[in-house]
Amino acid sequence: MNTVNIHEAKTHLSSILKRVESGEEILIAKAGHPIARISPLSPASGKRRPGSAKGRLVVSETFMDPLPPDVLDEFAR
Repeated sequence: MNTVNIHEAKTHLSSILKRVESGEEILIAKAGHPIARISPLSPASGKRRPGSAKGRLVVSETFMDPLPPDVLDEFAR
């Protein structure tokens, strides 16, 4: 893991982000003390498929019933 100071991070943010995009982790330091880490995000888990949760979710029969008055009062505040 490489370390850069705050000034370098501000000045070269685009190039630092390219390094992170390629998998590198970068520490940002202030006066030689690490204060932040920039690391690549995990790749997306893939495309969502409609219906992929079929059979795993249950919606009660009362889902569309009106809310009780005390709950509606909270929204009116």
